[in-house]
Amino acid sequence: MHFHPSQCLFPVQTSSSSQALGMQQALELPDCGKCIPVCSDPGNAAGCSGSSTGSIGKGPVMSSAGCGNPYAGLVALLRAAWRSGKTRPMEYRMAQLEALGRFLEEKKQEILEATAMDVGKPSFEAYLIEVLLCKNELNNTLNNLCHWMKDEHVDKNLMTQLDSAFIRKDPYGVVLIIGPWNYPIHLLLGPLIGAIAAGNCVVLKPSEKAKNTGKLLAESLGCYLDSDCFAVVNAGVQETTRLLENKFDYIFFTGSPSVGRMVMASAAQHLTPVTLELGGKNPCYVSDTCDVRSVARRVAWGRFFNAGQTCVAPDYVLCSLEMQEKLMPALREAITEFYGSNPRESPDFGRIVGQKEFRRIRALLCSGRVAIGGQTDEEDLYIAPTVLADVLPSDPIMQEEIFGPILPIVVVASMEEAIDFINERPRPLAVYAFSSDCKVVTQVLERTSSGGFCGNDTLTHMTLSSLPFGGIGCSGLGKYHGKFTFDTFSHQRGCLHRNMGLEALNTLRYPPYSQQKLGFLTATFQIKRKGTCTLL
Repeated sequence: MHFHPSQCLFPVQTSSSSQALGMQQALELPDCGKCIPVCSDPGNAAGCSGSSTGSIGKGPVMSSAGCGNPYAGLVALLRAAWRSGKTRPMEYRMAQLEALGRFLEEKKQEILEATAMDVGKPSFEAYLIEVLLCKNELNNTLNNLCHWMKDEHVDKNLMTQLDSAFIRKDPYGVVLIIGPWNYPIHLLLGPLIGAIAAGNCVVLKPSEKAKNTGKLLAESLGCYLDSDCFAVVNAGVQETTRLLENKFDYIFFTGSPSVGRMVMASAAQHLTPVTLELGGKNPCYVSDTCDVRSVARRVAWGRFFNAGQTCVAPDYVLCSLEMQEKLMPALREAITEFYGSNPRESPDFGRIVGQKEFRRIRALLCSGRVAIGGQTDEEDLYIAPTVLADVLPSDPIMQEEIFGPILPIVVVASMEEAIDFINERPRPLAVYAFSSDCKVVTQVLERTSSGGFCGNDTLTHMTLSSLPFGGIGCSGLGKYHGKFTFDTFSHQRGCLHRNMGLEALNTLRYPPYSQQKLGFLTATFQIKRKGTCTLL
């Protein structure tokens, strides 16, 4: 469900609201008012060129006489489809998920090309994250959906022993998923998989920075998914602000904390629940007892993957001065091994997404001392894999998430100081710890707080569908991946179905009250403590 250039169903709206201006200032992104071609027959992928007449379901959705919200008609159409019960049967959900799998397979090359044009992503990295991880999520969901959807029966008290008590996994309704530019397929379709599995209708909003990926999704997804229930909206900042004015039943946002606050504020107007997948400065503690070469390779891979534009990348290293001196040659060797003597010529090293981000990251090079790399080329949006030594906590690079190929090293005297350093700052999306002594890794795990944790590696924890992925505090709210995504988009509805007979048992709770009735009720409702605990 999307829009044809010659028939702009959702024209650009100029909003003067303070929220729109605030979001514009936070992102400073150009508005994208272009409409996107639509497939007239979403159920027929083979015969769809993605360039027909602009129909949506059974007809076009128009803004309400130009005076209402331009997206109100779209949201209303999806809500009508959801209320019809169309998305509730398991067979429907499975069919839509399988169609999404066909999209990933048949459009694989287009996905690789679009992500390369948008963010200079190497095809190896694009396939691994954008395609393979999405397929893993999809297949895991298809393999388990029947089990996940089942009612979950719960314990009962004596009064309800003859009744049925269970948790029903209900869809929320019409949900909005807003994706980022750094992994424009995976971080949009990953939540979509769970939203479909849970039985929701979905509005997808790709990042306006990933224009080619957004265009691909808008032109192609409608050829695979049911256009009555799923829509792609390509919009700039002001249009997204207008989109957020509509009442959604759930909003899933991935992006920066500053914009996340605005999304949450918009959701609060309708008391809409949200998941916010944000970011932060992920610390990486390296103890004095470790295999330095292995640490250097694993940290360099995690930091420079996608040119450092990864929300869970290790943002800085904490180690002793002695370990810093050992790490430098090992990191230099790893960078050369990965990208050659001139990483700019390597097909395996990405580029920065845009000039604004390039200039912001380049300005951070004034921190500490450039020990490795440091070369830049604005025309090519290239910043070399860079390591900064002797960085101080007060340096500019330690005041914000880097989101680029720079690795600062901050010297600490001990593990105790490293843990204090971590705990004195906002809780990150991930904490990393390297040591040959498992007790050290365990200490860092037990004495810090973060969205996720990975010992003796970087990034790999987020590849497991069996682990929840999400932040805490400033790094995010909520979790997803695998069944956690299904649960995120499902309302856990507590249900009790009572027997109509045995009414005599219910008289115990009816007036007139008596101590005898209270005694009987206490006996049937009371939960007794099992065992004892002695505090020494």
